[in-house]
Amino acid sequence: MSLSAALLPLSAAHAADKPATPAVTAATTDAFGRIADAVLTDRTAALVEGSTKARTALKATAGVQLATAQAKSETATLTALHGTRSRLAALGEAYTGADTKAHVDSTRLRGRTATVRVTETTTLTYAKIRGDEPATTGFTAHHQLTFTAGPDGTWQLTRERLTDQGPRPVNAPAPAAPATPVRPSAVIDAPRSATTYPAPANPKNLGSGTTYNYTAMATYAEKYWKNYNTAYRRYNSAGGDCTNYLSQSLYAGGWKQVTNSAEDYDTWYSKTSGESDTWIGVNEWSWFTQTTKRTKALANAYQMDVGDVLQMDFDKDGSKDHSMMTTFRSSSGVPYLTYHDADTYRRSLSSLIASYPNSAYYAYRS
Repeated sequence: MSLSAALLPLSAAHAADKPATPAVTAATTDAFGRIADAVLTDRTAALVEGSTKARTALKATAGVQLATAQAKSETATLTALHGTRSRLAALGEAYTGADTKAHVDSTRLRGRTATVRVTETTTLTYAKIRGDEPATTGFTAHHQLTFTAGPDGTWQLTRERLTDQGPRPVNAPAPAAPATPVRPSAVIDAPRSATTYPAPANPKNLGSGTTYNYTAMATYAEKYWKNYNTAYRRYNSAGGDCTNYLSQSLYAGGWKQVTNSAEDYDTWYSKTSGESDTWIGVNEWSWFTQTTKRTKALANAYQMDVGDVLQMDFDKDGSKDHSMMTTFRSSSGVPYLTYHDADTYRRSLSSLIASYPNSAYYAYRS
């Protein structure tokens, strides 16, 4: 399935002597939104076997065309997503349906270039393969689209990129493997976790002597996955909010703050003056929790249960990039993660592995 590079022009006006002066009207913005919606719907539909929704959306989209290079790029993206779908199937996951909507947040015109910021909201329905999957997974993602006006005033989509800091959504192509993974020396780190399924049994102690309330952690995370808790600062524009959000969830489940220590990475807190590096930093959180023994490294990421934590090193360079919490575990042993950047609800571990087959995974018992 490929995207057409010849959709209807936004303006039929042609200038005889000079290119038409571009204008961004309400109709233009609407056309930008519809092409964004069609492109993103096309990507989501590539994950749903037999879906025709994307093709229908593209046929209904009028007003803007994809530049030739962008059309080729989208075709490559769909091919990559078919690979993701195959890897998901091998891991026992599929989707029976999906819904994607794109909303234009802002449009900025400079010369003959329009920069459009779009928020994508997507929900995917899990197929009942094992029978114990949750009903849905969902995410919101933020995109920046670049449109260029041609000599006749027709707009072309020339570039699209994600602006979120965390893992790419499942409807974005998997990254290529790094050519030469490099690991920094002298770094305090947890061991990597295997990602083979099924994992050896490693049940979590949920008895009366348990110090923490794991249900409360998951409840907090699922309450604020999309609508942020205004009692805390946000770090989306300062490197990402994933670990800040994770720390909030752990605190909601009984983790105690530590505000004073003579040792590096032995504090963990959020107060009016700011947060500790260990509260908001991916690697710093790992160093703190491993040093103080608040977490125990799990041999296999599929051993995670509700309240446990997963971190990813996208390019295996030795520095962890993202943190997320397990908020649901199926009876067949699949953890589902909820996180910020891009804000995501109950994404399966299998989905992450299928989308990031060349990354390193670190699983922690909290």
